[in-house]
Amino acid sequence: MLKQIHAAAVPRALELAERYRLLNEPEQAASICHDVLAIDPDNATAVRSLFLATTEMFGHRRGPKLEEAERIAGRMGTEYERVYYAGVACERWGRVKLQSGEHASMAASWIHQAMDLYERAEKMRPEGNDDAILRWNACARLIEELPERKDAEHEQMYGD
Repeated sequence: MLKQIHAAAVPRALELAERYRLLNEPEQAASICHDVLAIDPDNATAVRSLFLATTEMFGHRRGPKLEEAERIAGRMGTEYERVYYAGVACERWGRVKLQSGEHASMAASWIHQAMDLYERAEKMRPEGNDDAILRWNACARLIEELPERKDAEHEQMYGD
């Protein structure tokens, strides 16, 4: 049986969750977020932090799957956040697939899916919020640097 934290401890707990994420300890951050959500199920900061910690665990042994991050993204408060963070999940999943040595075209398909979601999010973004554009650009740069793309460009230029 887990112990319950006090409501007055939520702000400090959320600070700790952020600190653990920055220290590359997403498991600790996720655990804290679960504790916060146990007493405050609609806490937007805890949901967002849990989502980010979950995606930071992609690729870890016994780490979460993409579906878990998508489920958490579905709890976000606005349609923009749900679409934007679904894009973040796909992007991070694709990057992990690329780093794990999977075929670049498979990873690229996840990155392209993220880019599609970022384009949707861009259309509904709050004024002054260009996060979706920044992430779309990062994905576009990643796609340009994929080894298969460079090989294809080299072959096209030099006919190898």
